[in-house]
Amino acid sequence: MSSTAPRPDDPPRASLATRALLVFVGSASLLLGMLGVILPMLPTTPFVLLAAGCFAKAWPPAHRWLRANRFFGPICRSGEEGRYLPPRAKALAILFTLASFTATIVFVVTPWPWRAALVTLCVVVTTWLVRMPTRPPPVLARVPSDDAAS
Repeated sequence: MSSTAPRPDDPPRASLATRALLVFVGSASLLLGMLGVILPMLPTTPFVLLAAGCFAKAWPPAHRWLRANRFFGPICRSGEEGRYLPPRAKALAILFTLASFTATIVFVVTPWPWRAALVTLCVVVTTWLVRMPTRPPPVLARVPSDDAAS
């Protein structure tokens, strides 16, 4: 057995500088995603998906931890396996989107053109969330046809 064979836990063969940059970007992205849970108008999902992508390339143990995490794991898995949101995550995303936009429009923004723009953006984001599937699309099993048997 060769001692140079990569182990499953080994990071990909990228330069140290590239891996360090990816770990930095992934960590900063995960921090922003965590802040997005509590701060209005800061999204969580895109930052968590970016962190998962960076960690997958540069730090596999962190990627596995993120996928197994009780809070961020479903976001990572659904993003990597197909474009869908688990029902609970979808409901929370819609609820927090509406709450954060409403709070911003009512308490922060005063000029009416900005309020109108935020209302429009809220409608677009909420519509996108509502239309996003809650389960991955079914994988159709390939059934051999009678023609293949001849």
